[in-house]
Amino acid sequence: MKLCRECKNEVSESAQICPKCGAPKPSLEKWDGYGFEYKSRLGIMGLPLIHVSFKYTANRTPVVAKGIIAVGQFGIGVINISQFGIGILSAGQFTLGMYALAQFGFAYSLIAQFGLYIESGYGQMVWKLAELLGR
Repeated sequence: MKLCRECKNEVSESAQICPKCGAPKPSLEKWDGYGFEYKSRLGIMGLPLIHVSFKYTANRTPVVAKGIIAVGQFGIGVINISQFGIGILSAGQFTLGMYALAQFGFAYSLIAQFGLYIESGYGQMVWKLAELLGR
């Protein structure tokens, strides 16, 4: 048994929620959210080389993967693999990038199911931005 970090009620070490105050993971001294997150120690220009984040903070805000290589539900990186993301080379469901592979995308060059491109694009329903703007 341990004390809940929030209300100091005695709880089991394996308790998922404090029965008194409702705090998640009450036996942990510090708790910063649900899910998984990894950041490599090696960094370039202040960004981790690899940042993987499938994590939510305690108030259920998603933690965005930000790195040279970013992997997660939300991501921003030079190389990005995410559900919603931005990157030079980006693969995901909804993405914005120089080069993109996406279900829905906007990029200089892209392969997508639906998308807008500037230079080249391939897919089911993709359009050149200049042609849509009438140029």
